[in-house]
Amino acid sequence: MSSYRFMATAILAVLTGAAGVSAQSASPDAFVGSWMGDLKAGAVTLRIAFTISASNGVLSATMDSPDQGVKGVPVSRVDAQKDSIVLEVKTAAGSYTGKISADGKSIDGIWSQGGARFPVLLKKLEAAFVLDRPQELKPPFPYSSIDVTFTNRKANVELAGTLTIPPGAGPFPAVVLVTGSGPQNRNEELMGHKPFLVIADYLSRNGIAVLRYDDRGTAASKGDFATATTFDFADDAESAFTFLAARKEVDAKRVGIAGHSEGGIIAPIVAARNPAVAFIVLLAGPGLRGDKLLEAQGSAVARASGVDEKSVTQSAQLNRKLYAIALKPGNADALMAEAKQAYLDALDADTSLSEKEKNDAKANAARVLTPLFTPWLRTFLAIDPAAYLSRVSVPVLALNGSRDLQVPADLDLSAIETALKAAGNTRYKLVKLEGLNHLFQHAETGLPDEYGKLTETFAPEALSALKGWITGN
Repeated sequence: MSSYRFMATAILAVLTGAAGVSAQSASPDAFVGSWMGDLKAGAVTLRIAFTISASNGVLSATMDSPDQGVKGVPVSRVDAQKDSIVLEVKTAAGSYTGKISADGKSIDGIWSQGGARFPVLLKKLEAAFVLDRPQELKPPFPYSSIDVTFTNRKANVELAGTLTIPPGAGPFPAVVLVTGSGPQNRNEELMGHKPFLVIADYLSRNGIAVLRYDDRGTAASKGDFATATTFDFADDAESAFTFLAARKEVDAKRVGIAGHSEGGIIAPIVAARNPAVAFIVLLAGPGLRGDKLLEAQGSAVARASGVDEKSVTQSAQLNRKLYAIALKPGNADALMAEAKQAYLDALDADTSLSEKEKNDAKANAARVLTPLFTPWLRTFLAIDPAAYLSRVSVPVLALNGSRDLQVPADLDLSAIETALKAAGNTRYKLVKLEGLNHLFQHAETGLPDEYGKLTETFAPEALSALKGWITGN
């Protein structure tokens, strides 16, 4: 949902690594500077940027993917020959080869990665690109901000986060923020945005204490993210809740959990078993079972991307078959083989694909299918939020954006309401916020590739609704 497992496939992963560069250019100055262009991969368009510098005639460079929040990736090889340049990025298993224009204002070239080639026209910027994020306020803040650690004793995992406490005597109402899917830090940082930083700032300016924390195995938190499932993350969230409720600055009877995306199923999992949870907030939280949600998500994103209805239907049918295989009990390797055969059969039957396209897709089959058989995804596909929402009796606020393609609002809110009614819960509020996407930004398309291009991080009306629900105002 927020991250990586729920987003359209990324062209670049979050990258790390050391740089080792070389240069062979008689006049490297022509390439020095900041360059940016659009990489179009099907329906997804991502900006990529290179910053090239020279020292004693030797070029070095870094690469950014602003729309994914990836910055400063070392370019491992810079090879400039007269009017041509090669920029190799080993950590992305990709490279850019281009030719500079006569006026030195653009480089026309190709980004190559994973066997695919994408034309990218880089244009020279007057200054280095800086993301515009006006909602990210800078210190000093009118509240206390404390770095804290707490422990999930069940898993013996130490987690790290930030607690923001309003000014005054307290005790204050409080909320734990739980991130969406994928390894995210306490700010739920993605696509160049820090939504949890913005939420915590707003709420603590309005009298609410907030605990946000790094996912296990991420940033300053310990543990192994890769082997964890939604239920493990629920244990982490419950540990965060217990820690927060015990703080002297906090009113233990007014502490709740607000989860975004996958965090929106974690909140009811915890509330269904822990009667001390005072309220929950579902920020684009799932109401449908995992496999049904991903099927709806895939179709919604495809339609918004301009894919024809026949192809949307074919993809939905294939995904349904693959999810059913992944849901089977048994050995993951054997199920992977079954899924691969189903995938290859579907490719062979697709008359819209050329032989080259089919062969390229077959060559990438293992890479495409492997995520289906991770512990996290196999678990998520089987989770039915109704099993937990139907046992929640505390107040529930569910917020969804009308342009959310990852958790389609109408389907989602309807499923949530059905489950809450089954619980006999009358203390809930369902809100569809017009024009907002999965990250609660005012959006044009709602497509994931739009997230990083928007300057807004979290819409004011969503912040206001969240604050009003917690404080009762």
